[in-house]
Amino acid sequence: MKGLGLSLLLMCVLHAAQAIPDVVREQAGGWRALGQGTMRWFGLQLYTAELWSSRPVYDPASPFALKLTYARSFSGVRIASASVDEMRRIGINDEALLTRWKAHMDRLFPDVREGDTLTGVNLPGKGVAFYRGEALLGEVNEPAFATAFFGIWLDARTREPTLRLQLLGQAR
Repeated sequence: MKGLGLSLLLMCVLHAAQAIPDVVREQAGGWRALGQGTMRWFGLQLYTAELWSSRPVYDPASPFALKLTYARSFSGVRIASASVDEMRRIGINDEALLTRWKAHMDRLFPDVREGDTLTGVNLPGKGVAFYRGEALLGEVNEPAFATAFFGIWLDARTREPTLRLQLLGQAR
């Protein structure tokens, strides 16, 4: 029984070590999970989210990663549309800018199925890199896009304030 507990602990440690793409880990040292939570819509689980940082606390000016593990299937176009809707909700109202950003997301976001992971990595002063598992999907090299995109979850005006607090490690 003692060996089983040690094996389970080792599996959890190994899983945590692989929680964000290795190529992301190479961009900065000291990556750690700050928090995680589940996004639900009318009781249905949509995805789990994890916020990773190279710092002990969330710092929008430093490298961080937001990893989503999907609980159901969505088209990439639907993910992009929902992202634009949420950016609008947090105060982005430049429709020409949102149209351009949606085109980037339409191009980059793949269709997902249950268990698929997409990770967005904040590239300070540059923009965002997106990964599906270990594979780079591409980058959007606009710092304002990075702020708006991650604001969907991390801005104080987010639709899901409880999820925000969980991601920041501040939930009680």
